[in-house]
Amino acid sequence: MTTKLLSVALIQERNHGDAAANLAIIETRVAEAARAGAKLVLLQELHNGAYFCQHESVDEFDLAEPIPGPSTARLSALAKQHGVVLVSSLFEKRAAGLYHNTAVVFDADGSLAGKYRKMHIPDDPGFYEKFYFTPGDLGFTPIQTSVGKLGVLVCWDQWYPEAARMMALAGAELLLYPTAIGWDPSDAQDEKTRQRDAWVLSHRGHAVANGLPVLSCNRVGHEASPLGASGIDFWGNSIVLGPQGEVIAEAGTDASLLLAKVDLQRSEHVRRIWPFLRDRRIDAYSDLTKRYRD
Repeated sequence: MTTKLLSVALIQERNHGDAAANLAIIETRVAEAARAGAKLVLLQELHNGAYFCQHESVDEFDLAEPIPGPSTARLSALAKQHGVVLVSSLFEKRAAGLYHNTAVVFDADGSLAGKYRKMHIPDDPGFYEKFYFTPGDLGFTPIQTSVGKLGVLVCWDQWYPEAARMMALAGAELLLYPTAIGWDPSDAQDEKTRQRDAWVLSHRGHAVANGLPVLSCNRVGHEASPLGASGIDFWGNSIVLGPQGEVIAEAGTDASLLLAKVDLQRSEHVRRIWPFLRDRRIDAYSDLTKRYRD
């Protein structure tokens, strides 16, 4: 079977203080990725600043901006300048009092190819996202780009096999996750290891179950809590997986540019030998729309 190689880059970074500083670093990294031959570049979740959801404060809504807006203009120009498809992650102001956690995809000509609004919104200690984000209303719809149909999901979505499956059923050729995940520094080391291993395993499961490559880009570095708590250590470990869950490339815990080549044609081969979509019992899954089977 022929190959269809796509060069990809994941920009794993720490927070550099504000949107201007972070976007400047992103511009440098995207240029580096393009020089290395990347045609698809994935950024981490809410890359413009600190992960502000560690507390609930109405002042943080000042960080949100419309789409299109200042950041999309800058990212659009960046994609066009280097001829790359760029997957970004922004705090979207849709209207007064209505905000989303939104992934925005730019095609290689700088056009806005599409966006995805995060569907699953957590509300846990240190991750108070329900205070800020309205659940997405765009559904699980892949975004058509010059490098293929991208099934873009965001962070907490990564724990839900339904989200990955819905993107696969809609024809996604890749699953991509801008992510901001880490652990409480006060947790025991064995607990930290379990959390990170579960995160990796969840992505590998999505790849295997759907026969698709998976790209997940996480942030790194310690970010202090405004509440005086222990904050979050973002663990990095951004990863590129093949359609059998095989690890193609994996980053460490420091800021880095992760480069890899993904064979988009392998999904066809894998789905022929593991025809999971063929064997699905769609006649027996109606209870999946229930919260719980009592």
